[in-house]
Amino acid sequence: MIRRGGPRWADLVLLAAVAVVSAACAAVVFGRRDVAVSGLSTIMAKVPHPMREQRPGSSRQLPPGQYETVKWPVLHYGTVPRFDPARWDFRVFGEVETPVRLTYQEFMALPKTTLTCDIHCVTAWSKFAVTFEGVPAGAVLDLARVKPSAKFVMVHAEQGYETNLPLLYLQAPDALFAHRVDGADLTPEHGWPLRLVVPRLYFWKSAKWVRGLELMAQDRRGFWERNGYHNHADPWKEERYADPW
Repeated sequence: MIRRGGPRWADLVLLAAVAVVSAACAAVVFGRRDVAVSGLSTIMAKVPHPMREQRPGSSRQLPPGQYETVKWPVLHYGTVPRFDPARWDFRVFGEVETPVRLTYQEFMALPKTTLTCDIHCVTAWSKFAVTFEGVPAGAVLDLARVKPSAKFVMVHAEQGYETNLPLLYLQAPDALFAHRVDGADLTPEHGWPLRLVVPRLYFWKSAKWVRGLELMAQDRRGFWERNGYHNHADPWKEERYADPW
């Protein structure tokens, strides 16, 4: 959503970014090898923490190239999937000691918490002080007893969508599987019944309609990462797209 009265350059950036997203849907999958992430602990130590104070009126710091919106634009690839609680499940598998499969009722019975954070979309909008409610990602990982060999995660979602990220981001205290936002259930367009929230990265890494985690010893690119988006996606470093595009 282009904000009236906002700077013209921000509007142009948003329009250009949306056009790139549309083009990427039809792009040929890149044949590049996965980018190895070295010195991960050093990288994590330098990642600026985008969480703000847990109240309205947060510090409202924008990453480079972003503008603020008070609305929550809807952007995703494909259609909104139907939710059937009787058939829904959540899996944790791969480099784990105890593979996990949870029904919807079992997942929703897990202890929950709230998280207030800022979210940053690759298409240039940022929304401040969003309050999510859900299950901490670390608690879900603990159920499966992650092996020391696991360094990366492939997040699996409905309709075969997937996105990858380093495991340490899911082990951080601000990673959450959310089912509510700002005091209400998520809408289907925003990921109901469950979406991942990883506020330290551009928001495409926070997959909607999430259904499982695959723990991996080696990195593997997800859908948008194979189609031109940056493999890491740090908004404070403006890691929007792969180089070259």
